[in-house]
Formats: sequence, structure tokens, C-alpha cells
Amino acid sequence: MTNDKPDSPDLTIKILKLRPEDDPRLPLPRYMTAHASGMDLCADIRDDQVIEAATIAVIPTGIAIALPPGYEGEIRPRSGLAFKHGISIINSPGTIDSDYRGEIKIALINLGTKPYTVHRGDRIAQLVVQKVYRAKLEVVDRLEKTERDEGGFGHTGV
Repeated sequence: MTNDKPDSPDLTIKILKLRPEDDPRLPLPRYMTAHASGMDLCADIRDDQVIEAATIAVIPTGIAIALPPGYEGEIRPRSGLAFKHGISIINSPGTIDSDYRGEIKIALINLGTKPYTVHRGDRIAQLVVQKVYRAKLEVVDRLEKTERDEGGFGHTGV
């Protein structure tokens, strides 16, 4: 499906706010620009959480989603957090399968040299929705040769 109107989605995803009584103003995931591919996800924490350098913290988002079969959600780092503070996602990209209905939680890692503090409502990751293709495997005796063939890491130079 293609759509030239970014404000008119091709896909509807059901979303459940898990703790709406805590703060009904906590933003839902949203695209920050007209042509953004990822929706920003916010931290649903009551108190500030400090992530020390070289440590991992799991940050809840306070939401669960129902992706339709044939789609997945990819959880990706936010480039500004990564560049400015060394904050990334330990299993990037994280995957949300279409049959998962639990809370989306973000496993942040501080790759920087200073502690980083996450506040309630901070935009901590992006959710990109992708079409999924399930493959069938076929065992063969050999694979066709290609120009690259078995050239692996660094095979084209530095």
C-alpha cells in the first residue's frame, strides 16, 4: 500500500493504556514529523531513573498494542539520545511480534561515560511498524555461486 498523505494511515493498531490513572496526559506513541518512519515511545515511570555508565535499565512505556498478523513492531534507538548521551537499546532493534500483548518495555543501555537520567514522559525509543514475510526453508546440497560468494566481514576492504 502506498499513501501520499502521511496523516492518513494505511494501518490501524489497537493500543491499550495500562496505567491511565497515573497520568492521562502521558503521550501516546506519535510521529514527530510528517514523514517520520518511527513513532516515539515515552517512559512511563513514576520516579526518575538513573542509568549509570555501562549499565542497562528496563523502562516501561505503559502501553500494550495489538499488531495485526503479518506485521511486527521494531523498537529502535532515538538518534539524538544515542549521539548526545550514548543511550541505545541493548537488543536493537527489539521485536514486537503480532501475537504479543504485554507491556512494551525498552531495554536501554548507557554506552556513554556519564550517568543519564530518564524522566517520566521522556521520549526514549521509536516504534517502526513493518510488514513481515514468513519464509519456507528448503534443504539443498549446494548453493549457487555469486560474485561475492563466501566473502564475509571486511571482504570489500576497510
